[in-house]
Amino acid sequence: MDIFLQQIINGLVQGSIYALVALGYTMVYGIMGLINFAHGEVVMIGTLVTISVAGFLIKAGMPVMFAGLAGLTVSVLVCMALGWGLERVAYRPLRNAPRLTPLITAIGMSIVLQNVAMIIWGRNYLTFPALLPSVAFEFAGAHFTAVQVIIVLVSALTMLALLFLIYRTRLGMAMRATSQNPAVASLMGVNINRVIAAAFIIGSALGALAGVMVGTYYEIAHYQMGFMLGLKAFTAAVLGGIGNLAGAMLGGILLGLIEALGAGYIGDLTGGFLGSHYQDIFAFLVLIVVLMFKPSGLFGEKTGDRA
Repeated sequence: MDIFLQQIINGLVQGSIYALVALGYTMVYGIMGLINFAHGEVVMIGTLVTISVAGFLIKAGMPVMFAGLAGLTVSVLVCMALGWGLERVAYRPLRNAPRLTPLITAIGMSIVLQNVAMIIWGRNYLTFPALLPSVAFEFAGAHFTAVQVIIVLVSALTMLALLFLIYRTRLGMAMRATSQNPAVASLMGVNINRVIAAAFIIGSALGALAGVMVGTYYEIAHYQMGFMLGLKAFTAAVLGGIGNLAGAMLGGILLGLIEALGAGYIGDLTGGFLGSHYQDIFAFLVLIVVLMFKPSGLFGEKTGDRA
């Protein structure tokens, strides 16, 4: 029972991170029908920028908490600018191209961002500064930290804020109209270019926040960290129903729980043949099963008639 509860806690934390990253995928796909495979690298850039800014300010004598907030702020701004640049330079010129063309471009931009990060930050793993106190708690034999609690709470609040933005603001209304039918939305006075750019900017800001959470949780970062994280978040979006915000959130949480429980029990299930470090296989097994039996995901795919 202790192991089960411990893995549930670990799964909720990991799933909260997956959900935030998956929201970036599903926002762009819901509006453009584009899978932005460079989104994982945006998360990676956010983590590395935070390390650089917070590390510099801590060395300069700034209190750790303020340095962390400054690093997060700069990271969000950098990733928002990066998201806007990706949409403006790489995707907007290909908006009317065959669907395969922007997909290949997204993969190409992912490789470009990885190499740019490698040039700037190097090949070695970087240590993420300890921005939060390492306070530990215990409940029913399971252990968790203040960092894990904050990750889950911040993720939940961020998701609620995003739902409010999409369903209770003019920008959200414009996004939903564009998702349903861009041509008709344009005739009704919606600036399609601004709406799509806003989706990339908001998704990138969420990616930066997720990147800081990843760095705080694992305390290391690397220029290739966004690749696997992006694939898992994409799997979470597909599981929940890509294009559906609630589906992305649920898919992220479910995937985190599946991975954590799999890592906790895979040794017993295979007689010790496989260890917990094989937990990555569960994400892709889930992807295969979903694509085979319910390609639209748990909540289906919200798409309108696209002109």
